[in-house]
Amino acid sequence: MNNSTPVRSLLVRGMLGGLGAAVPALLVAYLLGEPRVEAAIAYEESQPHTHEHGVELVSRSMQSTAGLATGILVFGVALGGILALAFCFALGRIGRFGPRATAMLVAGTGLVAVYVVPFLKYPANPPAVGDPETIGQRTTLYFLMMLLGLLLSIAAVILGKRLAPRLGNWNASVAAVAAFVLAVGLAYAFLPSFNEVPADFSATLLWQFRLATLAVQATLWVGFGLVFGHLAERLLNPRPAAAAAPDAVASAA
Repeated sequence: MNNSTPVRSLLVRGMLGGLGAAVPALLVAYLLGEPRVEAAIAYEESQPHTHEHGVELVSRSMQSTAGLATGILVFGVALGGILALAFCFALGRIGRFGPRATAMLVAGTGLVAVYVVPFLKYPANPPAVGDPETIGQRTTLYFLMMLLGLLLSIAAVILGKRLAPRLGNWNASVAAVAAFVLAVGLAYAFLPSFNEVPADFSATLLWQFRLATLAVQATLWVGFGLVFGHLAERLLNPRPAAAAAPDAVASAA
C-alpha cells in the first residue's frame, strides 16, 4: 500500500462501513434470532430448576431491543475499524486486486477464519443448552479455535504466495486451501467436543438458532466488505475531475 494513502481516512471509513453493515445485521438478529431465543427461554422456564436464579438486572424486553441494538452496532463499528487496518496491510500484498475486491477478500477471509471455523466445532447455543460448569472450558476452546483459524488463514495466504511461482496462481490457491482445510480438520479431531443438549430440546429450534447466528455474522461481515469496498474505492481511486466535467456539460445540454 502506498505510504501516502490516508490510513486515518480508511480507518474512519472502516468504522462507518461497520456501522452500515450492522444495521441489516441487527434486522436479521431481531427477525430471525430473537424468536428462537424467546422459544428457548420458554423451554428453560418450563423445566424444574436445581438452583435459584439471581435478580434480573435488565428486563428481557430491554435485552431484545435496546440491548441488542447497542451490542451489534458497537461491535460493527469496532469490527469495521479492525478490518480497515487489515485492509491497509493487505492492499497490494495479496495480489493485483483493487480496493473493492481486497475489501471483500479481507471480509470473507475474516468471516471464515474468525467465525465459521470455531462455529463448526463449537456452535452457538440458545438458553437452556449447555452445562454451566463447562462454560469456562468451552469459552477457552472457542477462542483457541478462533486464534487457530486466524493463524492458519494467514499461513495459507503465505503458502499460496510461495507456491504461486512454481505451480501458478490457481494451483497454488487450491493447494493453500487444501492445506488450510486439512489443518482445521486435524484441530477438530484433537480438540474435545461437547454434547450438552437436553434430550427433549427441539432439534429444529436448536439449528434454527444456530443458523440465525450464522446469518447475522454473514450479513455483518459481507455487508462490511460491500460498504467499505465502495467507500475505499472512492477514496483511493477518485473519479478524475476532467472526466467528470464533460459528463456534467452533457447532462446540462
